[in-house]
Amino acid sequence: MGSIEKARVFAHAAHKAIGHKRKYTGACYTAHLEEVARPVKDAGGTDAMIAAAWLHDVVEDTDIVQADIETWFDAEIAELVFWLTDVSRPQDGNRAHRKAMDWAHLVQSSAAAQAIKTCDLISNARDICTHDKNLGRVFVGEKIALMEAMTKVPTDLRIAANTTIAECRQILL
Repeated sequence: MGSIEKARVFAHAAHKAIGHKRKYTGACYTAHLEEVARPVKDAGGTDAMIAAAWLHDVVEDTDIVQADIETWFDAEIAELVFWLTDVSRPQDGNRAHRKAMDWAHLVQSSAAAQAIKTCDLISNARDICTHDKNLGRVFVGEKIALMEAMTKVPTDLRIAANTTIAECRQILL
């Protein structure tokens, strides 16, 4: 089994083990992971990037810890997952403070990690802005700031993210 398929199966099992579903639709959580992995692949992402796209939420959202990723996957995939995982915790303060902590972590990451994060942003923006206009308004502002802070995002993905953010702004009017 290749690294992409291994990551897909691993992520599916981890999210399924906790009954994780998409917040607004109740869809299987792996639908979101596929919405991140597919554009990473379409943008020419490496196998490690595509695998990390499948795994990008397992440390944040499931019982999996970073050491598990380091055990089961190679160092390149584990490093990408490390950079994609939020470092803040609810006890770290309000949302603005937590997001600032997460962005400070993310902006130090590689172009590969920032590309994956951009695909994640696009998937989440569509879902949030369609289903939760109050959070959507906050989310759009946060993501505009994040896209400005992430300086290593490939141009094609930056354009796609900015287009999605603009579409969200129209939905939220």
